Amino acid sequence: MDDLESEFNLKVVLLSFKQCLNEKEEVLLDHYLASWRGLVRFLNSLGTIFSFISKDVVAKLQIMEQLCGGPQQEHYSTLQAMVAYEVGSQLVDLERRSRHPDSGCRTVLRLHRALHWLQLFLEGIRTSPEDARTAALCTDSYNASLAAYHPWIIRRAVTVAFCALPTRKVFLETMNVGSPEQAVEMLGEALPFIERVYNISQRLYAEHALLDLP
Repeated sequence: MDDLESEFNLKVVLLSFKQCLNEKEEVLLDHYLASWRGLVRFLNSLGTIFSFISKDVVAKLQIMEQLCGGPQQEHYSTLQAMVAYEVGSQLVDLERRSRHPDSGCRTVLRLHRALHWLQLFLEGIRTSPEDARTAALCTDSYNASLAAYHPWIIRRAVTVAFCALPTRKVFLETMNVGSPEQAVEMLGEALPFIERVYNISQRLYAEHALLDLP
């Protein structure tokens, strides 16, 4: 673990999402949170550009770590168990954020939305031509995911910040998995694991009408 901490490698982080699902295709929360901590390190390695997302993610991770280690921790082993427990115990604010502002369902939903943005962005990087502008790729991914949940002033600030993103070549090199070509190959191998976790989570939230929690 020390070696992984000292030498960041995005492949290790992305492949860790493979460990998030058990044989029943339930999302294991401890692995999910650990994978997100790796993604935060990746975002932070790019400078302050993504601080608006990484800071919020860190706050959400702290909430979930408290729930997963708290007195009701047996209900927070998987995403499915958590949803069943919180919905069944009426621990989720369905219409307005009031009695349970930091429920696990609400907190993971915010991580879930951010994961979709990152998945779309990295897929855009993977499939784009060499001269593609990362700012445009990131903006398109943001507009297709997180933007719908942010007020105009944040959307404006974010899209301006994206203009400071490095070139596609430099971005791929930041992943620390070799040449840009090797990074593209790695993304093709690893991104399906994130997509699978995302899709399973999306279906679960949709089944319980939780996708629009305040």
